Amino acid sequence: MRVVIADDAVLLREGAVRLLTEAGIEVVAQAGDAEDLLRKVRAHKPDVAIIDVRMPPENADDGLRAALVIREELPDIGLLLLSQYVEDRYLGELLAGGAEGVGYLLKDRISDVERLSEAVERVSAGGSVLDPEVVAQMLGRARDEDPLDALTDRERQVLGLMAEGRTNRAIAGELYISERAVERHVTSIFTKLELAPTEEDHRRVLAVLAYLRS
Repeated sequence: MRVVIADDAVLLREGAVRLLTEAGIEVVAQAGDAEDLLRKVRAHKPDVAIIDVRMPPENADDGLRAALVIREELPDIGLLLLSQYVEDRYLGELLAGGAEGVGYLLKDRISDVERLSEAVERVSAGGSVLDPEVVAQMLGRARDEDPLDALTDRERQVLGLMAEGRTNRAIAGELYISERAVERHVTSIFTKLELAPTEEDHRRVLAVLAYLRS
C-alpha cells in the first residue's frame, strides 16, 4: 500500500506518517500545499492520496479542488479527505462523481491508527468511508428537511452505518440484530428510495448519496 499525504500542519502530517508506517503502509511522498500534492501524486501514482481539505496556497478548499483534479486525471487513486470540522458541502462536491474510493474523516480521528489504516485500505479497495459525525449531521438534517421521512428509525440507523462503510454483518453486530434482518431493512431502504434493482454494492452507494445530497 503506497500513499501520498498532504497537510500544511507539519506536526499533524508527521504524526500521520508515523502511524501509517507503523501500520505497514508506505508513505511515498508528503506535500504541504495543493500544487505540490498534484505534482507528487502525478509522479508517484500512489494507491491513496490523503488530503487536508484546507491548505495553501489560498487556505480555502484547495485540498478539495486538488482531489477533484486527481479524481478526473487518475480515477483509480483512492482519496481520503481530512477536515478539522464537519463541512458537508465539500463532501457533496466530491461525491458528485460517485462514492467509490472516497473517504472523509475528521482530523481528530487520525490519532487512532486502526481507524486510519482501515480507512486507507477501504478507499484503496474502492470502498467508501464517511466519518460518523458527518453521517450523524447529514441524517439529522435529512430528518428535518427531506422527503425521506418515510424511513423508520431503524432504517435510518442501518443507512447511517452503511454510509460509514459497514457490511451487513458489521451492521448486524452493531445493532444486535440478525443479518437477515439487516437485509430486510436494506431492501426496504432501496424500495423507499426508489432505487432500481442493480448490483448490490452500487445500490448501497446510491442510497447513501441520496441521503447525503438531500
